[in-house]
Amino acid sequence: MNAQIPALEEPWKALPLRIGSLIRPHVPALSDEVIAAIRERVPAYRRPLAGRFGAGIRLGVEEALAQFADLVFDPELDRSGRDAVYRGLGRGEFRERRSLDSLLAAYRLGARVSWRRLASVAIEAGVDRRTLALLAEAVFAYIDELSALSVEGYAQEQSRAAGERDRMRRRVVELLLDPAVDEAAARAAAAEAGWPAPETAAALVWRGARPRLRARLPAGTPLLEGAEEEETTVAIVADPEAPELAERLARAAGGEPLVLGPTVELMAVGDSAARARRVLGLIGGGAIEATGLVRAAEHLGALVAHGDEEALAELARARLAPLEAETPASRRRLVSTLRAWLDAQAEVAAVAARLHVHPQTVRYRMARLRELFGEALADPDARLELALALRSPVSATCRRERAWRQSRRQA
Repeated sequence: MNAQIPALEEPWKALPLRIGSLIRPHVPALSDEVIAAIRERVPAYRRPLAGRFGAGIRLGVEEALAQFADLVFDPELDRSGRDAVYRGLGRGEFRERRSLDSLLAAYRLGARVSWRRLASVAIEAGVDRRTLALLAEAVFAYIDELSALSVEGYAQEQSRAAGERDRMRRRVVELLLDPAVDEAAARAAAAEAGWPAPETAAALVWRGARPRLRARLPAGTPLLEGAEEEETTVAIVADPEAPELAERLARAAGGEPLVLGPTVELMAVGDSAARARRVLGLIGGGAIEATGLVRAAEHLGALVAHGDEEALAELARARLAPLEAETPASRRRLVSTLRAWLDAQAEVAAVAARLHVHPQTVRYRMARLRELFGEALADPDARLELALALRSPVSATCRRERAWRQSRRQA
């Protein structure tokens, strides 16, 4: 029984030099034969070999056959220049908006045609069976290498094109967010980026890159990504009310907030982004308690209340001063209870349900709050100011167990 011949990584290195001498004279005719077979049997190439297309195909075939013969003579041959040809063929396929299927099919067909001719030449020259088998292995291993180079070139061009599209889409967002937006420039940039500019849109903002969230956006959505975790990413959503979009975004958000600004005319989308960023900032500061997909339009009151942060903080410190002497745990309970009581218009059952406590616990806490705040809880103007104060950063700080005394020292 014959011993199995081990596979070689570059089997042409083991071929006798005389194989190269046998191959070289047949390269021109074999090139024509391979090209004819490709044109006949690969539909994408079934057209006249004219212009850059024809030159590329002919160069690829001729270089492949000539290089194979040269490698038999000199296995250490520098192939970097010629390898660029096959990467270039892969890039060309991407630019022509074709898949790699046709090019790889042409490689496989070329290998079969070449092997038939070379096998016939080798047999006529009396080449032994072992060398003939090695020649077959060398032909198909060589074609595999060329295929891999074209796949690499295709991927490189695909990556370059994707990066260029991302750059152009970032430019669209930059132009639209500019307060002095140039409509003609913005629409031209949108066309260049392949983004059909809508009449209306909304800004969607979140912090950090968060690729999972980006992947849930409609294909082609332009966005300007924040490089750092605390930086804001802004996406321009053409159809924010599209079916299932909100559900997809909410799932992708997880427990982190992302804010959808109001739908506006496209050239006013900078205002939508500013509104969304403001709400995102209020969530980060604790003034708005929300996670997942948040609609800025549902928090207009908080935006109005926080129009002058310094005044609101001063109001909060003044109105919530009666809580200063309480322990941190007591302050947290009383702040939550007072806010729920004001929001529920003093309905004890509703407050208890919101806080997940017994109604008697609510009554107990409200008795303590009346001791601390006195007639303020019965005065409409004071109650309005308390409601605003409880939505301030000072109140949020208290609720999140941060230093209440520090906020008092800033007064």
